[in-house]
Amino acid sequence: VDGLSAFLDTEIQQRLPDPGHLLVDPDILDVALPLSGKATTDGLGVLPRGSVSPVTGDVLRFFVYWRQRELTTDYDLSALLLDADFRNEKWLSFTSLKQTGGRHSGDITSAPDGASEFIDLYLSQIESWVVIPQVNIYSGEGFERTAESFFGFMLRDRVQRGLPFEPRTVRMKSDLRGPGRVALPLVFLRGDDGRWRAKWLHVHLNGEPKFNRVETNRLTTSALVRGLVERRFLTVWHIVDLLETKAESMTFWDGTGNGAGNGAGHGASDFEHPVTYIGLSRPDGLPAGSVVITPENLRDLIPA
Repeated sequence: VDGLSAFLDTEIQQRLPDPGHLLVDPDILDVALPLSGKATTDGLGVLPRGSVSPVTGDVLRFFVYWRQRELTTDYDLSALLLDADFRNEKWLSFTSLKQTGGRHSGDITSAPDGASEFIDLYLSQIESWVVIPQVNIYSGEGFERTAESFFGFMLRDRVQRGLPFEPRTVRMKSDLRGPGRVALPLVFLRGDDGRWRAKWLHVHLNGEPKFNRVETNRLTTSALVRGLVERRFLTVWHIVDLLETKAESMTFWDGTGNGAGNGAGHGASDFEHPVTYIGLSRPDGLPAGSVVITPENLRDLIPA
């Protein structure tokens, strides 16, 4: 296996372009490369399946919004709460509105003008190590038949308690447009360091034609998600390692002028010649002719 991996890396490295001076935002290193069309969905701040990003703040709120087209439609936002071994199931749903460190906003059973459900997690209080949000279709139209449907999460402070929605706090909003009757957009994981991270899934379960609930799919969900959590995805880290050997030089830089790693203190005006920048968003002021890679064109990093 090691020999085959080395052979493949050599072949990939030969196909990669010469990046010149390479600028890398450290926050993109744990983003998975989109190796298939099913690895992501449309939305705001959405990353490919297997990508990992930090979760900070006092309160994590995730939400679902849907607006039915013709039929009375009931979507249920739920969360499966597990220990580090993916056992000892607890859940937040319309049948269980409170758990230690968590609270559900309540059940809404139709959405002719649009409706939302929320779950708040107080990260310092929650006892679980794995939180799997899910959207269950209890009745009515599927994800691909509704006028609108999306899932998202926001990071909030305690002083914002009671405010249902603040656009500036939204970190991710993903369209729900896949097959099946149960959507698993991502999973939240607490590490050994106590910090929380989100790992993108973009998975749909077939579910039942009606009356899907977190209680009835918990075993299937926990087994499937554990397999995805433990899987090693090919990330930007790997490509950056290969590019570094061909680069004139490499700087870790977050694109803001604050710098990071060996790029601390840099601003875009410090670079006189075209560079290759890899980051979560396009920085201003890069020299003309620079190549910019962000999640929107991440496939350009994958050699043909």
